[in-house]
Amino acid sequence: MDNFETVLPKLLKIELFSDFKADNENDSRIMNAVYENMTLKNFKSGEIIIKEGDYGDLFFILYDGSVQVMRNTPAGDKIALANLTSDMNIFFGETALISKDTRSATVVATTDCKVIALSSKKFLAICEKEPLLGYRVLLHLARRMSQTIRNTNSDKAALYEALFNEIENGA
Repeated sequence: MDNFETVLPKLLKIELFSDFKADNENDSRIMNAVYENMTLKNFKSGEIIIKEGDYGDLFFILYDGSVQVMRNTPAGDKIALANLTSDMNIFFGETALISKDTRSATVVATTDCKVIALSSKKFLAICEKEPLLGYRVLLHLARRMSQTIRNTNSDKAALYEALFNEIENGA
């Protein structure tokens, strides 16, 4: 993996770490601890990085390349949700940092990719020593999950209304 000075700007562009500043000595020290616990993983085009339904304890940052995010429909069909590139400052698998749950989507490399991975165990160990990291990252995660819940509720309401209208007009 590239050295800390090269990786740090990329880390600070990631939403979860965006409250940290490169010119702040304390922030830089904390981010160096994160960097020291990350590993670089390479994936070939077409390889699955995360598989929906599998257990996973790794959080990923897309360092180089592009990926596609997919989900299974209730009927078992795969639908593409997004095509993402490393210049979009993308991360995925973030709930693994705080929850031992299954993956909610599949992420496939659409080009050869480099991702930086951090395990939940290492993240929580750093947070024990650096509570500011935990506070800032968990605040971002909570905001992100709250927005996801709001969007899901809005989508459900729209689907319910469409179904209701379909039934009402069909009757």
